[in-house]
Amino acid sequence: MNDAIHGPIEPGHGHSPAAWSAVIIMLIGVSVGTLFFTTNVPVGVFIGVALIFIGLLTGWVMAKAGWGVNGPKYKPKAH
Repeated sequence: MNDAIHGPIEPGHGHSPAAWSAVIIMLIGVSVGTLFFTTNVPVGVFIGVALIFIGLLTGWVMAKAGWGVNGPKYKPKAH
C-alpha cells in the first residue's frame, strides 16, 4: 500500500502491547511444553499448549480493547 505523499504505509508489524503480550505468553507456553515433553510429563505438555491458546486469546482481546497497532490506546514510538 502506498501513500502519494509519504510513500509506503507500514502495516505496523505487531509493535503493540497486544502483540508483545501474546508473544510473551506463547513463548512461555512453548518453553513449558518443551520442558515437560523432554521430561515425559504429559500434563505439563497440555499446560504448555493451553498457554499458547491463552496467549492467542490475550492478544486478540487486547487488540479488540484498543491496544493493537491500529487501536486508539496504542501510541507508536518514533524511530
